[in-house]
Amino acid sequence: MPADRRLSRRRFVQDAALAGAAGVVGAGLAAGRSASAAHTASAAGRGSDLRVGLVGCGGRGTGAAVNALEASGDCRIVALADVFPDRLAGCRGHLAGRGDRGQVRDEHCFVGFDAFEKIVALPDVDLVILATPPHFRPAQFEAAVTAGKHVFMEKPVAVDPVGVRRVLAAGESAARQGLSVVAGTQRRHQRSYLMTMDQIRSGVIGNVVSMSCYWNQGGLWMKPRQDAWSDMEWQLRNWLYFTWLSGDHIVEQHVHNLDVCNWVMNAHPIRATGLGGRQVRTDPAYGHVYDHFAVEYEYPGGVMMTSFCRQQDGTTARIGEEIRGTKGTCSLNPGVGEIRGLRGSTWTFDGEDPNPYVQEHVHLQESIRSGGGLNEAKAVAEATMTAILGRLSAYTGRTLEWQSTLELDLDLSPGRYEMGDLPVPPVAVPGRTRLAGL
Repeated sequence: MPADRRLSRRRFVQDAALAGAAGVVGAGLAAGRSASAAHTASAAGRGSDLRVGLVGCGGRGTGAAVNALEASGDCRIVALADVFPDRLAGCRGHLAGRGDRGQVRDEHCFVGFDAFEKIVALPDVDLVILATPPHFRPAQFEAAVTAGKHVFMEKPVAVDPVGVRRVLAAGESAARQGLSVVAGTQRRHQRSYLMTMDQIRSGVIGNVVSMSCYWNQGGLWMKPRQDAWSDMEWQLRNWLYFTWLSGDHIVEQHVHNLDVCNWVMNAHPIRATGLGGRQVRTDPAYGHVYDHFAVEYEYPGGVMMTSFCRQQDGTTARIGEEIRGTKGTCSLNPGVGEIRGLRGSTWTFDGEDPNPYVQEHVHLQESIRSGGGLNEAKAVAEATMTAILGRLSAYTGRTLEWQSTLELDLDLSPGRYEMGDLPVPPVAVPGRTRLAGL
């Protein structure tokens, strides 16, 4: 995570203008503005503090809570929820070290699978941060919106088509209420990306003809199983390696790059043909997910995009996007934006690039206070579905269409939420693994 470089008020206004030009900050529905105004008025009545409840106290959730505090001096973390007491305690201690705005009372600390319900039921919580494993996002987002809360939700926002449809519906409900919703696809709030996207929108590279995107790196953390852990606890503590929890790494991680390509096209793909497998991480300690994917996506107008992601130690790393147009090519990765014209002209991003993990909270809090109704639910749901489409194509070895796959009744939820037995599904085998309904 890059070092935090806080923006001045003037710089924020400039970023907001860029975001509008790039299509990032969507206008809320006028009919729902009264709900957002009521939340803002409620916060103002408490001395203008925005009161935040955090659901999911792991590393990313703790980081998101800190980023929210860094985004402004007038928000505070007032409630915490996690399924594990030790993770909640660790997060609580870390936030307490941030000063008075990170102090959380005992009665506002909740543990268990239903802990999120207790946070959204608190009347003095204005904003909920959702940072549990992605499987839980659709139900928690629905609950937060139903309770009239503004939402920051980490990416991805689902692991299956049923979950994506729930997020899309809840996002529409949030828009009707004038609630602000921001997702953890932070590139949409990063100055280097915003300014480069503005160049693309202005026609500098001409019409987009093809794209490529990459998230290739080494392996990630894994926690060896302890004897006292049930199947459920082991999988929750190693959620990266179980598709029902993470969606596999093409969904959990590569969604960032896929989202950028959707953003460039202002559209989602219409079909995908993917391949992948499990060559390196074959030990059962790594669950049943793949360690590499390659997917070809087709967008409206015949624009093709190739997508590559892998998590294999000792391999060449690459993270970023390449956008090719009729007049030039654009290279993007965090902190870098470069356009090379066909006739030798170039444009390169050059300037301050504030921490996007903070900027997404700056933009969210500004939207809440202004009643602006910034709502990224649809964009992040479509990016998530793009990744799911690629995963399912790779798992089955079949070319899959967007619409028919989105309509599948595929729900990866376990039979029950309790610390007990939970068998691990077999590793998907292309050509043998089938999807009901296709």
